Amino acid sequence: MRILIGALALGLLAGCVSPGDLKAKKPTLSAASKKEPKQYALCVLPRWQDARSATSMSETVSGYRLVIGEFQLADELLEINTTSSGSRVDFFQRVAWMPGVGRTAIEAAVRECL
Repeated sequence: MRILIGALALGLLAGCVSPGDLKAKKPTLSAASKKEPKQYALCVLPRWQDARSATSMSETVSGYRLVIGEFQLADELLEINTTSSGSRVDFFQRVAWMPGVGRTAIEAAVRECL
């Protein structure tokens, strides 16, 4: 039984994806917005929270970061950085082709708030 529990724990840890791991991949979407980072983040945040309750927002040195994930597993990451004309938006997904709970609403929020 101990071996089974240990193997399960290792399997779960091997599947962990941090926001940094997501940023190592090419973004699903990169775009520019005329909105300031805070304004854009506050447009996307409630929509993401409606789609998936495991949404968090944090302020970074150059803007804001929104993350959707549970149990040390980041599914979606939105980096919003200040530019001279507004914001640069980079949207990363763990598995972009895989359907998931609220996935359509999450992607739509990123595009509609631009």
